[in-house]
Amino acid sequence: MEQGLVFDMDGLIFDTERIVKQSWDDVGKDLGIPDMGEHIFRTIGFNRERRAVYFRENIREDFPVEEFSERTRRRFYEITETEGVEIKPGARELLEYGKQNGFKIALATSSRRAYAEQLLKDAGLYEYFDGFVFGDMVTHSKPDPEVYMRACEQIGLSPKQCTAFEDAPAGVCSAHAAGLCTCMIPDLVEPEEPVRQLADYVFRSLHEAIGMLKRRINR
Repeated sequence: MEQGLVFDMDGLIFDTERIVKQSWDDVGKDLGIPDMGEHIFRTIGFNRERRAVYFRENIREDFPVEEFSERTRRRFYEITETEGVEIKPGARELLEYGKQNGFKIALATSSRRAYAEQLLKDAGLYEYFDGFVFGDMVTHSKPDPEVYMRACEQIGLSPKQCTAFEDAPAGVCSAHAAGLCTCMIPDLVEPEEPVRQLADYVFRSLHEAIGMLKRRINR
């Protein structure tokens, strides 16, 4: 039986990807870049540095990365202060189930530390985790396996002892390459067949993932 659970965050634990898309659309419109939010579908799971490269290669060479980053960050917080950030269905229950059944739990997110810690603490989820790897702690972002390999190290387990939970194709590729049992719960992006084949399980919600863990424990 696996002894560790490793979680992505945005789009998996929190329903944040839609807010990010809205903030990108709003700021992109101000900068004269229509439908900027559509680019989120190609960059989910990227850290800040990799996303900057994508913008310059796919939108324009002089893309104002720093201005865009700062303005979308402010817009994101404006939206969340007004509307809040919802926890995805089943997330708290899965974390609680894992903790009650002796699993070590780690976070493997592309988001920066300050942002991620604040979300988790505000939601009352921070204490469920035994280890953390943030986007500003790694050299290579998803789909590179570094973030998942380091997350397993944080909780003192090998990848083969851990199960990963991901919503995005880049994250599934990362967890699979690191050697974890990989569960996908799609959010904004439905997996294409090559990505689906990398996942050991594809669920509609984290509630279904709880059922999978129960079956694996009891068999």
